[in-house]
Amino acid sequence: MDTAQLQAFVSTIESGSVSAAAARLHLTQSAVTKRLQALESQLGETLLDRIGRGVQLTDAGQRLVPIARRILADMTLAQQAVRSAPGTVTGELNLATSHHLGLHRLPSVLSRFSRAYPAVDLNLEFLDSEEGCDAVESGRLELAVVTLPRRPSTRLLTRVIWEDPLTLCAAPDHPLTTQADLTIEHLGRHAAILPDRRTFTHRLIADALAQVDMAPKVRMSTNYLETIKMLVSIGLGWSALPRTMLDDSIVALPLDLNIHRSLGTAVHRGRTLSGPARAFLSVLEPATG
Repeated sequence: MDTAQLQAFVSTIESGSVSAAAARLHLTQSAVTKRLQALESQLGETLLDRIGRGVQLTDAGQRLVPIARRILADMTLAQQAVRSAPGTVTGELNLATSHHLGLHRLPSVLSRFSRAYPAVDLNLEFLDSEEGCDAVESGRLELAVVTLPRRPSTRLLTRVIWEDPLTLCAAPDHPLTTQADLTIEHLGRHAAILPDRRTFTHRLIADALAQVDMAPKVRMSTNYLETIKMLVSIGLGWSALPRTMLDDSIVALPLDLNIHRSLGTAVHRGRTLSGPARAFLSVLEPATG
């Protein structure tokens, strides 16, 4: 069993197919297949069931996944330790962030980091915040800068960097903007444009409406806040967006549900952070303080 075989195995399950793994690893499909077959032969177990064009983990494969990821992460740390000269930071940093954070919060941080640590290869992956936390928890990624869950997994160590108050908003000509004595019950009677129900933001709003035994009437769902803002601005529904996104195209509603998101970092509690990850965290907090 070697790292090439483990890389083929992990890439196949993460990509969903042998062909996608081959593209990811810049190999032929037959090369990936041979590595998987060699790994299964050495372990004496079938790890993947080939169903159609996709793959599915067997029980043995599920047991191997966390171990394989840990071995590959340790190999990366070993390579970084050997290659780094004293006092320098080199290697890779695999970082997850959401589109909104990547556009509105991280540009100055990324610029500062790349100037301070030019020898680090930064691999930035845009994911929904929930997926980013899952990727860190599984060991696939080392660090996530995302909307933090209200009740994070016990395997995650989270740190708040920004508090992000959410403001109820609608188009200037929406009926809610002229509603006298606006209440949360009025919100429940009108269509909403929200992220999907799996997101932390959706849960915050749903929990607020649940206090009056109501649920949001979701007319349309998207996880891109910029798209939500556009849909709200043309009158398709109300929403809750960060205050920093308000402008002339949408107006704040005169009702404060006191809901906010906490934005920050998530790392695995049991993982020793690499030099690049520690360096990124050191740049992040001063740059946002």
